[in-house]
Amino acid sequence: MNKQPTDAKRRIIQTAYELFYRSGFARASVDLIAEKAGFTKRTLYYHFKSKDHLLAEVIQFHNILAMERIRGWGDRLGGELDAFFDSLFSQLADWAAKPRWAGPGFTRIVMELADLPGHPARAIASRHKRTIETWLADEFAAKGVTAPNQLARQIVLLLLIHGDRSYARAAAEAAKALANVRVAPPS
Repeated sequence: MNKQPTDAKRRIIQTAYELFYRSGFARASVDLIAEKAGFTKRTLYYHFKSKDHLLAEVIQFHNILAMERIRGWGDRLGGELDAFFDSLFSQLADWAAKPRWAGPGFTRIVMELADLPGHPARAIASRHKRTIETWLADEFAAKGVTAPNQLARQIVLLLLIHGDRSYARAAAEAAKALANVRVAPPS
């Protein structure tokens, strides 16, 4: 999605995201999405070829928003690696503690589409995960971590947190333990 969506398209995307997130892709009908967005089904299909294409655009649009949020967290994290992990996982725990949080949207959608490997939304979700992994690897390299790509991959696995804050704290401790093995000695 190279251009900014129109207001109508943006409203349909936002409504679809909320319904996909709350009810799942299969249970959120095009009729319901159009109705909740305040449009006719015809208007929805004017902007999107199919429900699958709508889902792909929803995932792409929210990938951009999620990466802005994650980079914003990173900008506030500071230089020390332990503080980086404490802050990162604490912010994720805060996000997960919000009312009606039902897990990471990208993960939930990909799991729902597990039997559709060629679905366009899966490719976008995979790109999203790689983008986070690359961002982490760059952050780790700047902090003097040896094997930053390997550590980034391990941290991405730890990011699959549960709504219980104790999981986020445990993930932060595991991240610190992994990183301590890979921090280059000061020169």
